[in-house]
This record gives sequence, structure tokens and C-alpha cells, in this order.
Amino acid sequence: MKYNWKSLSERSNGVYEVQDFERAAYRLVTEQVLYAHDRASRMAYRIVEDHFEDYVTVLAPLGVRLERNAHHRYVVALPVHGEGTPVTLAETLLLLVLRQRYDVAMREGLIEDHGEVIVELPELQEAYQALVGRPMPEVGVLRALARTLRRWGVCQVVDTEPGDPQPFHFRVRPALVDIVGEQWLQRLDQHNRNDDMDNSEADVTEDDDAAA
Repeated sequence: MKYNWKSLSERSNGVYEVQDFERAAYRLVTEQVLYAHDRASRMAYRIVEDHFEDYVTVLAPLGVRLERNAHHRYVVALPVHGEGTPVTLAETLLLLVLRQRYDVAMREGLIEDHGEVIVELPELQEAYQALVGRPMPEVGVLRALARTLRRWGVCQVVDTEPGDPQPFHFRVRPALVDIVGEQWLQRLDQHNRNDDMDNSEADVTEDDDAAA
């Protein structure tokens, strides 16, 4: 690294202390995304943005690539080798459906402030069935899945007003595009192929039973 944390702190004229730089690095690795518009991550984002190349150098030996989006003002830490936190099938499918809804909203110009997209539950249910070929998880399961996705910085659950027929909706965040890339799309293709194979085997078994 060009400068150590102490040097960076001294160059900031006391604005940032050594632990501020260390905490920002830790949050990058553990939270993956820092948004300038989030109160909790605002300071860490500013530190990383002001010393971006230093953090690129620090994270490289860990196999982590650092990217930034100047338009929507966030930075995201991505594993170089595509190996991150283990992800369940349910999490993968929800992420992929949300990515599809985000892409549709982008094409239709339905992006809100800071690059976010609102996905209502009826819309999610229809897309889930069409893309995955199975019913959307029930509301309680969706909430649990959303808690994990929120830790990755890709979406939030927003509770609706009393009397609204749906209990909440999803606020999809722009870093989803960076995190859910081509490798994730391949996972959906593999999932669909596996389902097709399972269905084919079931058909063969039923035919055999009928023949018997």
C-alpha cells in the first residue's frame, strides 16, 4: 500500500483517525456495499471514496476487487474468483428474480432516487412463477430471506401502511447489478436444467409403472 493507516490519518489533518480507516476496510469486507446515502455507512463510504486506490491495494491480496459507482454513489467489494458467502437455493432464486425486475424497471425508466427500484409483492409473485417455475415463498419466508439480502446491501423490506392489502414491498438497491452478474444467471439456468431432468426422470418412471 502506498501509505499506511497512520500516514493517511496524518494527511487528513486529524479529520480521520487510524481506527476510522480500519473500520471502513472491515465494513467493506463484511457488508460488501457502502452507500453514501445511508446514515450508517456514510462516513465509511466517504473515507473509501477519498482513498479509493489505497483500499484497492489493501483488498487485492485478499482476493477482493473494489468497484465504485459514481452516479449512484456506492462502493462494492467483489470476490475476484467468484467465491463468496455460501448462498442457498432460495436466496439465489429470489436474488435472480429481483435482478430481473430491476432490469425491467431500468428499461422502463422506473428508477427512483439513488438508483433504487420498488418491487410490489403481486409483481414479484408473477415474475417468480414465470422465471422459476414454482410458487413464490410465503410472506414469512420472504421476510427471512430479505434479512439476508439486506446484509449484502442489495435490497430492503419496506412495510406498507395499515390497510394496504400487501404487508410490505421490496426496495431493490443498485449494487444488485454488480453482485448478481453472469455467474448468478448461470445458476438459474442450471436450476432450470436440473428441474427439467427431474421432470423427465419422473415421466420415465411413470411410463415404466404404467407399462408394468
